[in-house]
Amino acid sequence: MTPILRGSALTRSYGPTLALRGVDVELSPGEILAVTGPSGCGKSTLLHCLSGILTPDSGAVHYRDADLTTRSEADRSKLRRTEFGVLFQYGQLVPELTAAENVALPLLLAGTGRRAAREAATSWLDRFGVADCADQRPGTMSGGQQQRCAVARALVTEPAVLFADEPTGSLDTVTGETVLTEIVRTARERGMAVLLVTHDARVAGYADRELVLLDGAADPSGLGIGIGS
Repeated sequence: MTPILRGSALTRSYGPTLALRGVDVELSPGEILAVTGPSGCGKSTLLHCLSGILTPDSGAVHYRDADLTTRSEADRSKLRRTEFGVLFQYGQLVPELTAAENVALPLLLAGTGRRAAREAATSWLDRFGVADCADQRPGTMSGGQQQRCAVARALVTEPAVLFADEPTGSLDTVTGETVLTEIVRTARERGMAVLLVTHDARVAGYADRELVLLDGAADPSGLGIGIGS
């Protein structure tokens, strides 16, 4: 199957620190790839480069036939609104908006009508067991409820690629399994590719393949150091 997303020889530095050292990665439609490794190994930096949040210092990122490294920030932002779903480690809900408004926001930005956006948001909140939080603002919700709302927001546009950075980090084991099962089901049913960043071996077990990073490069042993710690 032709990859939908491909990163080639990616490097990225922060001052004197080289966070990525020539990483190659590809992802096919419907495939779930876990990116694992110890803290500071470059997992989140790789996700940010592949999703267009960051531009790599060298190398290329291809989504379908487009090289994202040559696209403007406006073009990359549009991709994240329409083609990509991005789930950050700490949710990052808009505090002034209700849960339903947060989930509906990507649809509204894409031009969906308010009523249709609200209905879709409510449906996704229900799938993750937080429909009763629809009219609550993040400050009145638990961390786990906020994270489930963030997952719903990342999926509401039915993206071609989901980028998930520690998606179950603030969830208990049972709720985390429910969220991961729903992500897997969505990937299989809709052909959504998933890049799943985690240091938890149980979470990585939901993936089809695993890319282990160590000191900013792919670990040829595939073992890494400190996975699950």
